[in-house]
Amino acid sequence: MNHKTHSFASLNAFSKLLLDYLAEKPALKEFYGNGPQISKFKDQISEKKGFPRASRAILQTVLEEQYAAIGAEMPSVDLRDENTFTVTTGHQLNIYTGPLYVIYKLVSTINLARTLQKAYPAQRFVPVYWMATEDHDFEEINHFFAFKTKYEWNTSQKGAVGRFNLSDFPRIPFKNAIFEKAYSEGKTLSEAVRIYMHALFGAEGLVCLDADDARLKSLFAPIMEADLNQQVHEPIVRATTEKLEALGYKTQVAAREVNLFRLTENDRIRLEKGDQVEMANASPNVILRPLYQEVILPNLAYIGGPAEVAYWLQLKGIFDLHQIPFPILLPRNFAIVKTQKQAERAEKLGLSLADLFQDELKLRRSFVAGRTVHQLDTSAEVDALQPILDALATRAKAIDSTLEASVKAEQARWTKGLERLAKKMKRAEERNQGDEVRQVLALKEALFPAGEWQERHTNFLEFASDHPHFIPDLLQTFDPLNFEFYEINL
Repeated sequence: MNHKTHSFASLNAFSKLLLDYLAEKPALKEFYGNGPQISKFKDQISEKKGFPRASRAILQTVLEEQYAAIGAEMPSVDLRDENTFTVTTGHQLNIYTGPLYVIYKLVSTINLARTLQKAYPAQRFVPVYWMATEDHDFEEINHFFAFKTKYEWNTSQKGAVGRFNLSDFPRIPFKNAIFEKAYSEGKTLSEAVRIYMHALFGAEGLVCLDADDARLKSLFAPIMEADLNQQVHEPIVRATTEKLEALGYKTQVAAREVNLFRLTENDRIRLEKGDQVEMANASPNVILRPLYQEVILPNLAYIGGPAEVAYWLQLKGIFDLHQIPFPILLPRNFAIVKTQKQAERAEKLGLSLADLFQDELKLRRSFVAGRTVHQLDTSAEVDALQPILDALATRAKAIDSTLEASVKAEQARWTKGLERLAKKMKRAEERNQGDEVRQVLALKEALFPAGEWQERHTNFLEFASDHPHFIPDLLQTFDPLNFEFYEINL
């Protein structure tokens, strides 16, 4: 595996909010705490030093029990130690890990813990996967794509997906011992995901947390009660959102008066003002979930995608309200993976990664224009014709003022005619380069399947099946503090 990196800006594929945050634009400073540099973790550690011992003890107990439930030992960490801290990423419980970027998130988080361990050896740093077990958007996670095939789990179960049983989980036709064990031995989707994540990353120290636990909810109960009974969070988030939008940024989430659900055995029901619920059965929505995370974890940083970083920037006000340290936000690593054959094809065709990020029409046109020996554009002819037509219009107007409009109409017709001719020449040249154009489009489809980024579509098994060291190689390649896009050749 070899790689090179590209700046986000050069690919023109990342939000202005993310780019400005990474550049630490002064206008954004009020929306976060410590910035995304290794040196800022010193201050973050100091801010999180006061994390309650009682909360650490509850967290350690819950995690040990969750691992014991799958017959595994929790990675060797003691979160009761006041010098032990976490760095966290979170994601839904996709089957078979879902798209590639879930793996990238986890690798980024593990590598951040390793980087911090070298920089701050007096502390211990634990990478955590926050399992979104209480999420109920099953349609978003019930499938994955590999080898040009969609594999899907259809079930009538509803509610928090982590509680789903696996009695109707489908048989996946290709063999993989890790996932076969997970889906045969796990009693719930949450347990199955923990089993396979532990198999993939447990040796790297990754700890998987299912926060759907009454003991953890008890630590967060005062904040949930304030949301339910006093609706304290919506005005703060709304004010922050308005500030960001006034600065020209697109925001991701909107708070509600009540930002909680009620979990029942078979459902997750949105709570409204005036409702009552036992806090052990309450579930935070997207607004309060980050706050819940920081209340129950001795956490220093959150690693997420562009949309996640953006919506966290809407939330600092509610952290300040409850005097909870706001974590350092880091974008996960981003990558596109090419097989040796694809890399050779791209080089032969002279295609850069930036070229491939263009939409199909622009890619095809720029490729043809870059290889042709002919002049396909007629703008020079249009420019040359302009003074002649202007002079003719002046002459015609001098004879009869009504003739000027006729000349202008002819001018527009001739200009459009030249533009139509240019399009015909470009199409003809595309046909002349037909074989190469088809290769370009085939490569584009392979790396951006179904029009999506590869990492948002393709499952990691598509590469790991032929490259069993795929994940270890990613761990050696990614730098969590290098905010660039990786182009990886297998």
